[in-house]
Amino acid sequence: MSKIIAIGATVTVVALIGGTFAITKLRTPTMADCSASAVGGATIGGPFELVDETGRTVTDADIITKPTLIYFGYTFCPDVCPLDVARNAAVVDILTERGVDVASVFITIDPARDTPEIVGDYTDNFHPDMIGLTGSDAQVAAASKTYRTFYSKADDDPEYYLMQHSTFTYLTFPDQGFVEFFRQIDSPEKVADAVACFTAAT
Repeated sequence: MSKIIAIGATVTVVALIGGTFAITKLRTPTMADCSASAVGGATIGGPFELVDETGRTVTDADIITKPTLIYFGYTFCPDVCPLDVARNAAVVDILTERGVDVASVFITIDPARDTPEIVGDYTDNFHPDMIGLTGSDAQVAAASKTYRTFYSKADDDPEYYLMQHSTFTYLTFPDQGFVEFFRQIDSPEKVADAVACFTAAT
């Protein structure tokens, strides 16, 4: 009889553990479950007005119509930007395979050289659906300030100068606004998992 009781107790414990695991896996995640950073969404992101690849003036409402990865860089960037932009393009492809619809946006911090045509060609080289944005100095500066990014121009060469800039990628939703940022070291898979989690939580 004691063996039967012991077996029954073991089965009950296993069933409870299995049930708890299933509930944990099946429940809808919250924003807090998905976030790996401690930055408040209210302090980053907001309205902007820029110029798209066709030369049309657009706003954040025109661009952020679904979960969107936003990156500030410049097309003459020799090393960091191409790696980050390629990573973001890979994230879009990974999520597309999972049935998650996201967008990727590249905003130049070098509008003097990055015309609409140039940013269009640049983003097309990484992903056909990536959106390239430029604008006037004032428009770009305002967008950068909204996302609390940093950039500055080196004065070593009037034509082939480099730009120093921050390298975060920002995940923004149409209704919620900014929800998370990603670093250079974050792999495409890690970013894709986080974006999928936030998408499920909204």
